[in-house]
Amino acid sequence: MLDLKSMTLEEMTSQFTDFGEPAFRGKQVFHWLHRGVTSFEDMSNLSKELREKLEANCFITAPQVERKQVSRQDGTVKYLWRLRDGNCVETVLMRYHHGNTVCISSQVGCRMGCAFCASTIGGKVRDLTPAEMLDQVLFTQLDSGELISNIVLMGIGEPLDNFDTVMRFLELVNHPEGLNIGMRHISLSTCGLTEKIDKLAQYKLQLTLSVSLHAPDDETRSKIMPVNRSVGVERLFESCRRYFEITGRRISYEYAMIDGVNDHDWQADLLVKYLKGTPGHVNLIPLNEVEESSLHPSRRIREFQKRLEKQGVTVTVRRKLGGDIDASCGQLRRKRMEEKTQ
Repeated sequence: MLDLKSMTLEEMTSQFTDFGEPAFRGKQVFHWLHRGVTSFEDMSNLSKELREKLEANCFITAPQVERKQVSRQDGTVKYLWRLRDGNCVETVLMRYHHGNTVCISSQVGCRMGCAFCASTIGGKVRDLTPAEMLDQVLFTQLDSGELISNIVLMGIGEPLDNFDTVMRFLELVNHPEGLNIGMRHISLSTCGLTEKIDKLAQYKLQLTLSVSLHAPDDETRSKIMPVNRSVGVERLFESCRRYFEITGRRISYEYAMIDGVNDHDWQADLLVKYLKGTPGHVNLIPLNEVEESSLHPSRRIREFQKRLEKQGVTVTVRRKLGGDIDASCGQLRRKRMEEKTQ
């Protein structure tokens, strides 16, 4: 069975030619799929014969809402989507003055093992398909009735660990015949897979690369982010510098503030040292509590911020959204998994 929604427009038109249909039929189906149609029967400008042929040879992905939480504080919406195989992933709709942002997942589970993240509990199950990533944007938009203007690849999973799928998703969601969301409205977050960062740089995309740094020294970063043991902070920053030189795009460094772990003055000074000479932006994140973790939110966010700013670093503190729902990435999926085993 063919997953049509994971195809590019060019692949779609070629496929319909193989079906013995005119190429423009592929464009028609591409339009239907990118509007969130869930049945071939609803594609009213196709013949009954063609719809039956598609039904027999293809399928349309359409996630179901397994659970939905809406914050009473700020209106943030957290979706737990059930996929075709029964697995679940999370998507978060966040409302800002500049538009609506959706944070999407790229994998079912994650194998990176970061100590402060609920997504990695239980490890990685599988990669998502391009269609399953696109669906998170499409169906969040359809369910909420609100236009999505920005996308963040910062949900469950490591995007660069599912590189080819993510690149296909970016092509699809950016396509003028589809959702047409511009690359400058898309952020991709990585825990620091240096070879994949170098590979991404070659595409020279105008998206924002966000590096989940969380510590500027190897000892601390390796404890909370196992990926660092094979990479190292210095090598990561070298890769980031190459990325900027090739793309001209400033990198955003995500830094979850953890009490007594990565919030010391000397760590702020070391971070400044690594950032010198390469334009970058540091985004300090108030840590979300994870029940299984012994880590707690820092009480020194403002002091850390001021120390960085005094030395010329551009710093913001992320506004904490969805504080009254399962805010930490992976928490809603984890609760659902626990319920299934009880």
